[in-house]
Amino acid sequence: MTPLADRLRPATLDDVVGQRHLIGKNGILRRIIESGQIPNMIFYGPAGIGKTTLARIIADRAGKRLYKLNGTTASTADIKEVIGEIGTLGAPGGILLYLDEIQYLNKKQQQTLLQFIENGDITLIASTADNPYFYVYNAILSRSTVFEFRPVTPQEVAVAVRRAFAFCEKEYGKPIEVSDEIVEYISVACAGDVRKAINAVELCCLAAERTPDALRVTMETARDVAQRSSMKYDRDGDMHYDIVSALQKSIRGSDADAALHYLARLCRADDLPSICRRLTVIAAEDIGLAYPMGIVVTRACVEAALQLGLPEARIPLAEAVILLATAPKSNSTICSIDAALADVDAGRLGDIPAHLKDSHYQGAGKLGHGQTYVYPHNCPNHWCPQQYLPDALRDAVYYHPGDNKNEQAAKAYWEKIRGQRRD
Repeated sequence: MTPLADRLRPATLDDVVGQRHLIGKNGILRRIIESGQIPNMIFYGPAGIGKTTLARIIADRAGKRLYKLNGTTASTADIKEVIGEIGTLGAPGGILLYLDEIQYLNKKQQQTLLQFIENGDITLIASTADNPYFYVYNAILSRSTVFEFRPVTPQEVAVAVRRAFAFCEKEYGKPIEVSDEIVEYISVACAGDVRKAINAVELCCLAAERTPDALRVTMETARDVAQRSSMKYDRDGDMHYDIVSALQKSIRGSDADAALHYLARLCRADDLPSICRRLTVIAAEDIGLAYPMGIVVTRACVEAALQLGLPEARIPLAEAVILLATAPKSNSTICSIDAALADVDAGRLGDIPAHLKDSHYQGAGKLGHGQTYVYPHNCPNHWCPQQYLPDALRDAVYYHPGDNKNEQAAKAYWEKIRGQRRD
């Protein structure tokens, strides 16, 4: 039997839930579709949010024959078979090729399509859950427009869930008793995946308590069938990088609550290595010298987490996240090393001053190495004025103290010491 999600597939743009930024009243994709001139497009977004449905609607409105291939299974022969339909009676209005999971096609397979999408014989709509700018070849990208599909909100999913229950009522020929609480639960539990939500409705109806006059769906049944999919997560994909990026930016922005949310998502994905690595980076990059003990405590928390493993690891990890989010911030460390690296990468090096060169070998003195070096620990306050940078960079300044208490205190100390020696 055809799944309910396919039997209930929307036939018009107004029936599609979500993606209002694209197909709402003034959405750019709606305006393009209504113009009748369909360009080559790439739909980018997670599964179950309407990419295939929209491709079908576009094909119907444009009067084109829809061919569908999946990149995980399609061969070059499959692509050539579609090309062979060009100009035949089977596709009088032209061909719209919907290529799902395009990132799995190799370069040669994608190149097979280039000539035909360039001259308009084939209109290509490709979809991918992975970032197309990373995984789709430039030749295809340059001939296509990328549209990003967003996860559907629980409120929008609820519309589809209610529609699905109403559809099932007609198919079963009897009322289905389902509470608003159950509708809300399914809408949230399926985390923006409309197809999964509708399939959950179908399972609820199949497993419902039957009476002579109605079907009754219980919350227990809903919990059993609505498999939680909130952790749409791939350690090598966009979601991984998006979550760790959000974690770091939340900590950098001193929002402990948001940081804990993203930590929880990483914990539920069992991605302990990514958490530990990222927190260590954050401690150095975003807190740095404003609170030097931050990296010490973070390292202790990370080591404890690795020793404990999940789920207990969540406790020291949360400690580190809260500490870093609420600590004073400074990016002077990363800014200073990146400025120094920029000079090195640009070839601005210069010879090391002779007095700094190694003098611990026979003959170093004849070369003048280390002869005029002054040992700072023999000087008052363990400092003396001498040049350390190469002549070509003698005036370079890489480190600019942050405006936090620790760095400003260190700055004041050294200004005082150096001022005394100049006096």
